[in-house]
This record gives sequence, C-alpha cells and structure tokens, in this order.
Amino acid sequence: MNALTKGISPFYPGQPVPAELFVGRQAEIDKIARAVSQVELGKPQALFLTGEYGIGKSSLAGFMRFYAEKENHLFGIHVLLGGATTIEDVAVKTVEAVLKTPAYEPTLMEKARSVLSKYVGKQELFGIQINLEALRADGPSISHGYLPFLRQLLERFKDEEIKGIMLILDEINGITANSTFAHFIKGLVDENALSATPLPLLLMLSGVEERRREMIQHHQPVERIFDIVEINPMTESEMKVFFNKAFQSQNVTVNEDAMSLLCHYSAGFPKIMHIVGDATFWIDQDGIVDKDDALKGIFLAAEDIGRKFVDQQVLKALRSKDYHSIMEKMSKLPFDLSFQKTDLEKGLSDSEKKKYNNFLQRMKKLNVLRSGDVTGEYIFNSRLVRLYILLNSIKKDVSK
Repeated sequence: MNALTKGISPFYPGQPVPAELFVGRQAEIDKIARAVSQVELGKPQALFLTGEYGIGKSSLAGFMRFYAEKENHLFGIHVLLGGATTIEDVAVKTVEAVLKTPAYEPTLMEKARSVLSKYVGKQELFGIQINLEALRADGPSISHGYLPFLRQLLERFKDEEIKGIMLILDEINGITANSTFAHFIKGLVDENALSATPLPLLLMLSGVEERRREMIQHHQPVERIFDIVEINPMTESEMKVFFNKAFQSQNVTVNEDAMSLLCHYSAGFPKIMHIVGDATFWIDQDGIVDKDDALKGIFLAAEDIGRKFVDQQVLKALRSKDYHSIMEKMSKLPFDLSFQKTDLEKGLSDSEKKKYNNFLQRMKKLNVLRSGDVTGEYIFNSRLVRLYILLNSIKKDVSK
C-alpha cells in the first residue's frame, strides 16, 4: 500500500469528529442524555460542557445534538461563536446556524427556513445564500427577543413531533469577555423558567473552565444555573478502541508496540489522537502500522502541533539554546500539566539553575505557564505545548 492508493484518512485533526466515528465518553454521554430526556418531557435544562483545550468538547456536543434529534425528538442548533463579541453577534450566528446546520430530518430544515425566509437568499450549489445585510440589521431585535425567536421556531415544528430545542453555544472564548453575555445567559434561563409555559430547552455552553469562571465574575448568579459536565482524558482502553476503529475503517491494522506508543503520547486527548493518527496513517506503506511507523508519525505530529497550535514567538523561545537543556530535563518529568519548581530544579546544573528563574518568567510572559495555587507550582496553559516539548526531546534522543 502507498499514499497514492489510500482512501480518505479516518482522522479529523482540527475538526469535530463525525457522529459515526465517535468513541467513548459513556459517563458524559449518560449525564447529557438524562438532561436531553428531561427536555423531551418538557423540563428546561442548562449544562456547561467543560474540559481542557483539545479534549473533544465540540465533538461530544455535536454527537449529543445528533443523539437528541434522533432519539429524543429535539431540534438541535449548534452555534459556533468564534469571533462574536456582542449579544447581537450571538443572535446573528444563531440564525446562521439554524439555516446552515443540517438536521437529522431534512423536512425540519425546510420548516426552519420558512420561519427565517427573510434571510434566505438563492439556493447555491453548496447550500443556501444568507442575506447577511438584512440579518445583521435585525440582530438587535433578535437578541432582545431571543426566547420568543426560539419559541417561534419550535412552534413551526408542531406537526413534526419535535418536543423541544437543544441549543449549543460553542467557541465562547471571545464572547465571555463581554460582561453582558453572562447577564444575557442568566436572563434567558430565568425568563424561560418564569414564563407560564416554559420552552423545553436544553441550553448547553461549551468551553474551558476559565470561561465559566469569567462569566461568574461578571455575574455571580451564573454559578447556580448550570449542571457541569466535565470531560476528562480518554482511558487507554478507549484510545485503543478509537485507533483500532479508525485504522480498520481503511483496512489498516496496528500492532501492539505501535498501539502502545500512539496511546502513550496522545495522552487521552482527542485532538492529539487525530493529529498523531493522521500523520501515522500517511506514513504507513504496507497496511500494518508498526513501531517505526508510529514513531515517525509521532515526530511528524510534533512538528504539526508546533506549526498549528504553538505561537511563533513561543516556538522561537522554546528553541533558544539557553533553554534547550532545561526543557529536555523538563520533558523527563511525569507528563502532566503541572509541576513543582523544586522538582525540576533538582536535576539542573549550576549554570542551568542561574537561568532557571528567567526561563520560568519568560514562559509566563509568553502565556505558556501560569502560577498554580500552591507555592512553587507552575501549570502549562496548553497540553499541546507540553506535548511539543516532550516529543521534541524524544526526537533528539532517538536521533543521537
């Protein structure tokens, strides 16, 4: 087998995983499924889906939207709020999501678009054209009548046995900096709860824990409205199922040594699993992923992680000769997001110890590290940077 005759890669680096390839997360699925069933019975619910960057929040949210539509008769709206900074932006992006996101039942899209016909342009080869000028002009009125908008949408589905709405607000990093967003979310939940006939609504926000805390700082009552669903790294058995399922879909097998490497260096993080898996898939030439294929894939993935997810200023600092020896020794610490200053300092030479404090302060200024709650504790802000340091060190060891 060679790259020219291979089919589509079964990995999706940088993209949410298609529902049919979703693996694991049973505890999280069960908790969200309980909320979905409550909404189907008419009781509103609010969830905050949280976990580290790259843990698979968007993929799980997308999977549960598919599940809620198929199994519980909810209409799902997955809103990506990247770039949104105002409540009007939230309203505009919600309408765009309704118009663009395919529903499990195609007839639902026709009815949804009939409600929003004012914003629908001509049909194009790859979907519909949206009248953004008209939509943005109505953004303020839609944002002020957000709950009535959702009610009107559900009302249009009364002949389709739709029981409620699942609204996912994803990519919230930018909008939570706006203090009005916290008030908007709390107001939406309260307005619905106090209405004579509450809308069966599952409101799900998806973001890292810092974003939830940011909302609470802006408006303390937000703390009380969400049930928290925390996503943890995948277990080794879940990773094995994932890699086997993905590779076998393209008639590729993975031997035991290679599987051990893929799981160990992916560390249970779906984003890393997809990057490493994709690199290894294209390196393999005979339909059997062995240890050599896996190592080459891991090293290639390290470069890819560096290019895509590690800021160029950080890369320059990480490659500085002054810091190389410190980072190589850092890579020998347990693969965790946090470490104690004294644990790393023990293994440094006298000359490295003189540079150690400057190294830590530089990494903090570059937003690579932050101080922990315990004195002397430092925490990586991104597991991808932590992995990049580790993989580069391993690559040097192998090349020696």
